[in-house]
Amino acid sequence: MRIKFLILFVLSAFYANSQELNAVVSINTAQVTNVNPQIFKNLEKQIYDFLNNTRFSDKLVKPNEKVNCSFFMIINKFESNNFEATLQVNSTRPIFNSSYTSPIVNINDKEVSFKYVEFENLIYDQNSFTSNLVSVLAFYANIVLASDADTFQDKGGTEYLENALSITNVAQSSAYPGWVQTGKKTNRFNLISDLMSNTFDAYREAMYFYHIKGLDIMADELKQGKLEIINAIDVLYKVHKTRPNSLLARTFFDAKTDEIVNIFTAGPVVDIAQLKDNLGSISPLNSSKWNKIR
Repeated sequence: MRIKFLILFVLSAFYANSQELNAVVSINTAQVTNVNPQIFKNLEKQIYDFLNNTRFSDKLVKPNEKVNCSFFMIINKFESNNFEATLQVNSTRPIFNSSYTSPIVNINDKEVSFKYVEFENLIYDQNSFTSNLVSVLAFYANIVLASDADTFQDKGGTEYLENALSITNVAQSSAYPGWVQTGKKTNRFNLISDLMSNTFDAYREAMYFYHIKGLDIMADELKQGKLEIINAIDVLYKVHKTRPNSLLARTFFDAKTDEIVNIFTAGPVVDIAQLKDNLGSISPLNSSKWNKIR
């Protein structure tokens, strides 16, 4: 009995200290010149350490449950420790009984600015604003984790979305761009506002059905999996009728367009007439790709 208790204690301690992300970080500095490149290498390492060594919740996460993601930053301007950058955030999710990984997040943020002093510690506290770099990284870390959790459990990512909302609320007084409501649809404020809105509950449900009932059964029931994905996209279409041209629809198809085309251009034949109509209505910018579905 004591041995079992010891094993459980050791495992609990191990999982309790585990972080949720397995992040790859890369910084591109091609647009800045006459600057010591070492500062960017140190920044890259600081971001890597922050994302991979920070716990964003109290959930127990096994090593194989960490979310694979990438943060690719392009430095557009650098002067006196002030940075202006573009940040590309991507994440993937493993599919049951398959070597395939499905794209979940594909977000490009063009309003990333921050001050960074070389070797400064990046410390996460969602209830206080320590630096805009920390706030942006923590915000997207929580978006990645929420989006992943929503694909395994209906609205499973709510805790992480609440974290992202808290980060947004605290950062709004900082005067950095992206944290307040503006004419721009694609900013952090609008993203978290939509994800937390009851209006878009069906979007999050569709993410769950698309993956759990669709992709995750395809190794054994390919045709049924395709039918379930058609049903999930039908749910997205109903959201679209209520809120056309929404940011979340764009976010979904930024990640999923090529995957959907690949799914429905191979394998067992299913009725795709309604699917193509729905896809064309929700995301007309991808009409050339939808035309490949036959």
